[in-house]
Amino acid sequence: MPADRRLQVEKKYPMFTEEHDMLRQSIREFVEKEVTPHVDEWEENEAYDMAAFKKMGELGFLGLRVPEEYGGEGSDYWSVIVLFEELIKSGCSGFLTAVGVHMEVAIPAILHHATEEQKQKYLVGAVKGESLGALAVTEPEAGSDVAAMLSTAVEDGDDYVINGNKIFISNGARADWVVVAAKTDKEAGYGGITEFLVDTDTPGFEVSRKLDKVGLRSSDTAELFFTDMRVPKTAVLGEVNKGFQQIMSNFVPERLLIAVGAYGGAERALEMAVAYAKERVQFGKPISRQQHNAFKIAEMATRLEASKELTYRTADMYNRGLDCLKEVSMAKWYSTEVANEIAYDCMQLMGGYGYMMEYPIQRAWRDLRVQTIVGGTTEVQKLIITRLMGL
Repeated sequence: MPADRRLQVEKKYPMFTEEHDMLRQSIREFVEKEVTPHVDEWEENEAYDMAAFKKMGELGFLGLRVPEEYGGEGSDYWSVIVLFEELIKSGCSGFLTAVGVHMEVAIPAILHHATEEQKQKYLVGAVKGESLGALAVTEPEAGSDVAAMLSTAVEDGDDYVINGNKIFISNGARADWVVVAAKTDKEAGYGGITEFLVDTDTPGFEVSRKLDKVGLRSSDTAELFFTDMRVPKTAVLGEVNKGFQQIMSNFVPERLLIAVGAYGGAERALEMAVAYAKERVQFGKPISRQQHNAFKIAEMATRLEASKELTYRTADMYNRGLDCLKEVSMAKWYSTEVANEIAYDCMQLMGGYGYMMEYPIQRAWRDLRVQTIVGGTTEVQKLIITRLMGL
């Protein structure tokens, strides 16, 4: 879709103001110059260039929702959606993931729960792109069941000694600091978890390995080990034994952005497939004019629009401070499942060419697959919905 047509379409959504339009244009220019030309190289090297990340900090993109007193822009949630919608158009979901975890998972943990001293130490640099953050919760034996985590933090004088390991940690191999969740009361289940702000050069902190993923190749996902890792009590983030509640408090915006990334990735996949279908001639006419294919494209476009509208409606509720836990679970599971279906159908439409590495549709298909897993699986989202319905 031409750029001017995109902007025209975006005008049908009244929540996007002139400021959002200006931001969108700035991000689009950044993406076209600093990201898109390097996507293939980053994917092949399995690492994005940190210079692009730092440039985002210089341009103010990493602190869109951070108050101005900490170097941020003090903007609304729609600004973050604008950022993610433009980043996904680069075709580099790995870079999008790294940025998203940093600015909408790691940074909010500090913004909402840190002391003023911790904010000055970590938040200001994170907003400028001078440091990269991560969140370490998931363990080999504790995925959706957070209370089953085995990592412990034992009080010892003025310190805590942390032992355990984490897995599937986005930004884990390159992070400068990590928010680590560990059990401070092994008998209290969800009520015995505490978060800690840990510098990755702390003795006892080890990046065991960088995990080899199917998609999101340009972002790093790591397994971490903590061996007698001693941190001061001043490293406690928020309240002792309130870590689970703190983690849960950020699930709404996190899951919303996963939905945004899903419909954005699916939109790009559909654009590629439609362009191919218009050019590919079989049986004397473009395959886009063959009824079965035309109907399939219409179905994909409709499901894509439905997922986008559901996500926007939920984002509007969140931006206005309304309770939208049920709605965000709906948006998350529906958008990610639909995106995977669309990516599959787009590859099918492109036939053998779609399966070739030279065609970027295969990357969209691989990158979208994880979206039904991260941030709470589809099954977990459905469970949340049914419980909130009183079932």
